[in-house]
Amino acid sequence: MTFEPISTSRIPAPGAPFQGGPRLLADVGGTNARFALETAPGQIAHINVLACAAYASLADALRAYLALPEVAAVSGSGIRHGAIAIANPVNGDLVRMTNHHWQFSIEALRTECGFDVLEVVNDFTALASSLPFLSDAQKRQVGGGEAQAGAPIGLIGAGTGLGVSGLIPGKDGRWTALLSEGGHVSFSPVNALEVAVLEHAWTEFDHVSAERFMSGVGIELIYRGLCKYRGVQAEKIAVPVIVSRALADECALCAETVEAFCCMLGTVAGNLGVTLGALGGIYIGGGIVPRLGNRFDTSGFRARFEQKGRFSSYLSRIPTYVITAEYPAFVGVAAILAEKLASK
Repeated sequence: MTFEPISTSRIPAPGAPFQGGPRLLADVGGTNARFALETAPGQIAHINVLACAAYASLADALRAYLALPEVAAVSGSGIRHGAIAIANPVNGDLVRMTNHHWQFSIEALRTECGFDVLEVVNDFTALASSLPFLSDAQKRQVGGGEAQAGAPIGLIGAGTGLGVSGLIPGKDGRWTALLSEGGHVSFSPVNALEVAVLEHAWTEFDHVSAERFMSGVGIELIYRGLCKYRGVQAEKIAVPVIVSRALADECALCAETVEAFCCMLGTVAGNLGVTLGALGGIYIGGGIVPRLGNRFDTSGFRARFEQKGRFSSYLSRIPTYVITAEYPAFVGVAAILAEKLASK
């Protein structure tokens, strides 16, 4: 696990345009690449979402965004500084995506696209870096608990994969963002139903991580395992159908699948809470949970989160929040870029 310090003092209030011109911000996942320009401190505009599958490389997608007329009109002679959050470990210069075929050299990408400074970080490091700046309107609390000021904060998020990170407080308002791959810890079942689902997963995978279940394809895996457990023939349906049928109460097995997903996520979140001592709260990002809406809030997530035996009372003090901000990673990656430029 590596550590990336950020400082809340490095995020200036919105003001005049940057002296070096607009800054490129990107949030690259396994499915979509989101781009934006930060035209002045705290002012993020020209957001555009491109499908990763439509481009042979990240450089191609980046050039396509920069060539958009509205972006080119603002960027003028070019973008000098940029920062990319990517759903992948970032260790050294070469980045190979886990959930997509893109791979690239950070330095080669910087040179190819004409940046003076190009910072590339894990997407959940960027998302974690945004947490101190989220307003009450950009998050929704699920269950009880109250955040303790100056305490560690945990972050998980299920989407194409399962992201895990956190913030550790330091001196002078600084936080240390954790670059973690905690989504790949071994899955831990807590009841007979989850044991049966895990046993089914073992017929498909040698190692079953938390991410195998806490992701889009993971919901499909839970569904197949539940069908086997219930002695029902599984339909060949993808996660959007499973979720839509569950939310509409059209399929009992789909509803049970979503409920199992929420409970399993509660276990993972609770594990993170006790691991980090995250009395500052656990935040939930990613694309899946926000789409579940009230079904998630009324699920067994929070009860499972607190289900830790002797440590149940400890976890009951930790608040859990669903991140509702549309593009929070941009806020975090902007903070990281500001810190990088301020140190030069």
